[in-house]
Amino acid sequence: MKSLIEVIHQAQSSRVAIGHFNISNIEGFWGIFNAAKALNLPIVIGVSEGERDFVGVRQTVALVKSIRDQLDYPIYANADHTYSIERVQEAVEAGFDSVIIDGAKLPMEENIALTKQAVQVSKQINPQVLIEAEVGYIGTSSKMLDEVPEGVTADSMPTGQEVRDFVTVTGADLISPAVGNIHGMLKNASNPELHIDRISQIHQTAGVPLVLHGGSGIKDDNFKEAIKAGISMIHINTEIRKAWRDAAAKSFADNPEEVAPYKLMKSSVDAVQQVVTNRLKLFNQMV
Repeated sequence: MKSLIEVIHQAQSSRVAIGHFNISNIEGFWGIFNAAKALNLPIVIGVSEGERDFVGVRQTVALVKSIRDQLDYPIYANADHTYSIERVQEAVEAGFDSVIIDGAKLPMEENIALTKQAVQVSKQINPQVLIEAEVGYIGTSSKMLDEVPEGVTADSMPTGQEVRDFVTVTGADLISPAVGNIHGMLKNASNPELHIDRISQIHQTAGVPLVLHGGSGIKDDNFKEAIKAGISMIHINTEIRKAWRDAAAKSFADNPEEVAPYKLMKSSVDAVQQVVTNRLKLFNQMV
C-alpha cells in the first residue's frame, strides 16, 4: 500500500488531483467510498474539528483503516482544519494520515510559529504523518453563502516566495494557499475565479505539493486549469452537505411513515456518491 505522500506525488507527476471529501456521518462515508471504488481511485476522507467531534476522533480512523485493511484500498484519513497543538497531537496519536494546522486567520509570523510547532510535535509522535498548513485567508465555514466572506481579498493571497519561505521555516509537508478560492459555496452564483497564474507561481517555488481548499462551487474549467498549474489535491465539502440534505429532505417528505434510518438515508448515500463521482472524474480528466 502506497503512503499518502506517495499517492500525492504520483498525482502531481500525472497532473491529476486527489479528491478530498469531508464526512459528518456514515452516509457521507459510503457515498464517497462507493464513488472512489467504482472508479478505482485513491481517496482522502476529511473531518474538521467539529466533524470529528461528532463522528469520533478514533472512530473516524478506525472506519477508514477498516476499509484500507480489508480491501487493500488507498483510502486515507485527514484531520481537517485543526486550530491548536493539543488537537494536532490528539489526531496524530489517533492514527490520522495527515493533519491540517489552520493558522490562516493569524498574522503571518504567528501562523509560521504555530505551524512549526505542529510539525515538531507531529514528527516526534509519528514522522509519517503529513502536516498541511494554510497560507492566506479564504474564510472558515463550509456552508451556503450570500457573499464572499469578509477578509477574503486579493491582498490575502501569498506570493510564491512567501510560500517558499513559509515551508523552509516550518517544515510543512503540504501547503494550501489562498488563490482566489473561498470556503463555502455562493447561493446564486459560481464561486470566484481562481488565480491560475498565482497557483503556477507558487507551484514553481513552494517545494511541496499544493492543496486547493474551498472547491465547492468552482467552475469545471477552472478546476482543470488549477490542476494543470500545480494543484495536487482538492477539498470538497459544501456540495456534499447540500446533496445529502436535499436528498434527505425529499426522502422524509416522500416517506412520512418510514422510521428505518437505513431506508430513509439510502437516497442521501446515492446523492453524495453522484457528486463525488462527478468531481473525481473531473479531477482525473475522465470527462
